Amino acid sequence: MSQERKIGCSIAALDYYLPENILVNDALGVQFPDWDIAKAEKKIGIKQRHIAAKDETALDLGEKAARKVLKRIDGDVDFILFCTETPDYAIPPNATLLQSRLGLSTSIGAYDFNLGCSGFVFGLAQAKGLICSGIARRVLLVTAETYSKVINPLDKGNRIIFGDAAAACILEKSNESGIGEFVFGTDGSQGMTLAIPNSGMRSTWDPEAALIKDRNGNGRTENDLYMDGPGIFNFTLDRVPELYAQTLARNDLDIESLDLVLFHQANRFMLNHLRMKMQIPADKFVVDMEGTGNTVSSSIPIALKNICNNTDCTLSILLAGFGVGLSWAGTVVTINSCGVL
Repeated sequence: MSQERKIGCSIAALDYYLPENILVNDALGVQFPDWDIAKAEKKIGIKQRHIAAKDETALDLGEKAARKVLKRIDGDVDFILFCTETPDYAIPPNATLLQSRLGLSTSIGAYDFNLGCSGFVFGLAQAKGLICSGIARRVLLVTAETYSKVINPLDKGNRIIFGDAAAACILEKSNESGIGEFVFGTDGSQGMTLAIPNSGMRSTWDPEAALIKDRNGNGRTENDLYMDGPGIFNFTLDRVPELYAQTLARNDLDIESLDLVLFHQANRFMLNHLRMKMQIPADKFVVDMEGTGNTVSSSIPIALKNICNNTDCTLSILLAGFGVGLSWAGTVVTINSCGVL
């Protein structure tokens, strides 16, 4: 009696969209003349970032990325997953609005999930679960973020790091799985390390919120994005090496078995510390944020697409996302015929 073949899940198409507006470091240097912008650029490894227009939202960016990938497949999708922390509305979710904009069937599922820099990997897990359980045949996973809209104009520390972007990925049933096993982590006790304090029902937006200045001269209010940089840095050094080791073990791999290691593209300083701590060979370690900045949940798929654009080989790539929540997630993807994604 033949053994039943296990249902697999693979990436069928992948692309991204960047807003037209570009903020270069020289412009930040003009606004903050006492800031050594060249030193900051060298440290974080970011020269420019794309910024959404005033009337351009995460849904708009996500739609443009989604249209790019939908052109590459035959047929339709039957589920939409939309990852964003800057949705167009509290109600309704972006995913349902995207279904209408794209003219997709009303006989599909669609929902948002609120997660940051680990969001793409969490999204892959959700899509794989939907497909391998038989609930969906083809899933559209969208990540889109407009952090520029929640960063105070006086917060040079965050403005030099974050950029706006969207990525879209089509996952579908396949005979061989291109998405490996997952490792997850969550530590809500540190959740306010990266947060927008006045942004929900517990603490709403305050028109009279006072300006807060830190020791580096960054200004913000409680209505704006707050990031405890040292706290986040320590979190990554503590959690990511373990995540990396667990993801390798979960997939019965070692570094020699991998072609590349792709972490969330936070900033070059952080990534270099992680790589050296884990002794990952430099030629297997991806650093790709110079022209986009930290695009939150879209940083991994953007870098993954750029890898695909430059090879036609089959690649085994370890992905690791970490950030808001605090949360972390890892998996291994196998990309076939990368040049056509």
